[in-house]
Amino acid sequence: MFVSPADAHSLSYKFTIDPQPRDDQPWCEVQGEVDQKVFLSYDCGTAKIKYMSPLGEEVKSMNAWETQTVTLRDTGDLLQEQMPDVTPEKLIKVGSGPLTLQARMTCWREDNGHTNASWEFGFNGHLCLLFDSENGHWTVVHPGGRRMKEKWENDRAVTDFFKKVSMGDYRAWLQAFLVCWEKMLKTSASLTMGPSTVQPKTPAIKHITWILPVVLTSFTITVFLG
Repeated sequence: MFVSPADAHSLSYKFTIDPQPRDDQPWCEVQGEVDQKVFLSYDCGTAKIKYMSPLGEEVKSMNAWETQTVTLRDTGDLLQEQMPDVTPEKLIKVGSGPLTLQARMTCWREDNGHTNASWEFGFNGHLCLLFDSENGHWTVVHPGGRRMKEKWENDRAVTDFFKKVSMGDYRAWLQAFLVCWEKMLKTSASLTMGPSTVQPKTPAIKHITWILPVVLTSFTITVFLG
């Protein structure tokens, strides 16, 4: 499995393709994450977007956002079209219903500025196949991914699509999103580390002990004059 370093900034999109969705379920749903934090959910069929965090609200005003939604929809369409040819028949059990296809694209920027990307593919939550976008290498990690690998490894158009969107489009979005993301993190940190508005306890105690004799003196004078 391709795992981005813990300290590396990352952008990830998880696609879930359901060949026979229920009436209230989308046939393609995409979940977007920046640094493992969900910021949006996208329905490929209705093109409806749910913004799940302040970052989602921020990026929707970016110039690249309209292009991004088109790419997400195109990716969902491609996965749906390819699904009948790559679904492993042996994984389908009688009475279990149709399999759902999951695909996760992740790109990350390392400390040295280098950006890498990878794809993960599986069925019903089981990881089956990996694709290294940088070198174009396919790796089967479960027998259910063999048919998928044979089909896509020999299909230049599909391979080029996965490589192009992950190393081109998604990488550009990662750089753009990080401008907003890092700004938000710095703002949050400055608020957390800012000067405290609570007065220290020691000066407060001294203030009380200083004012107490004044109160007592005023009280004594009042009694005496009465």
